[in-house]
Amino acid sequence: MKVIRESLVEGAKRAHGVAIIIDVFRAFTVTPLFFHLGAQKVILVDHPEEAFSIKSKYKDIILAGEVDEQLIPGFDLGNSPSETIRKPKGFLKGKIVVQRTTAGVNGVIKAVSQAEIVILGSYVMAKAISRYILSQNSLPEVVTLVAMGRRGASRAPEDEGCADYLEHLLTGTHYNYLETLERIIFDETAQKFLRGDKMYLPREDPLFCLQRDLFDFVLIAGKEKDQVTVTKKESVVRSE
Repeated sequence: MKVIRESLVEGAKRAHGVAIIIDVFRAFTVTPLFFHLGAQKVILVDHPEEAFSIKSKYKDIILAGEVDEQLIPGFDLGNSPSETIRKPKGFLKGKIVVQRTTAGVNGVIKAVSQAEIVILGSYVMAKAISRYILSQNSLPEVVTLVAMGRRGASRAPEDEGCADYLEHLLTGTHYNYLETLERIIFDETAQKFLRGDKMYLPREDPLFCLQRDLFDFVLIAGKEKDQVTVTKKESVVRSE
């Protein structure tokens, strides 16, 4: 099994084999929370207009996401794990969530065109992702780790660090979480939350995003007719 490292939107376009599209702050920390809190399905879209079009045709739709980190007018949720967790009990139960984000969702939509399998990547699902891949009867020839970075345009330490962790879990490469945390916390990508001067960047969000291995399932994206949908699959430990 060969692990290839890529970054940003251009990297997502090149992803092949098993592609893991990584967005730690915050998209793919939020998406597993949707499923954990009872959502039945997630649809990924490029543009807010697509989300509004879907909502006009179906009942029980929740619109979630951002443009340049800010809540989209008319959407029910932003792109914040702390906001999602604080919603009333049952808010997401049985609902379909339509999600739009600048980096992670965009990267997945780009990758599904050519990759064999596309997995949503973040710290909260990292060990489950590695178990899922390593439990297959035939290991993939290629795993492409794509760190989406700041708005898909410049590298960010939290996504590169998560890619390091996933590579460590898959192949045994060296990984030092303390050193990685230092790089992340003192970088602007975390500091803009910790300053607390923008309501759409809650201070609590990095606390959730940097938790490792919270969930025991993986999220796989694929084409369903003309939509990119996300399905939940349980992770298993391969028997010896």
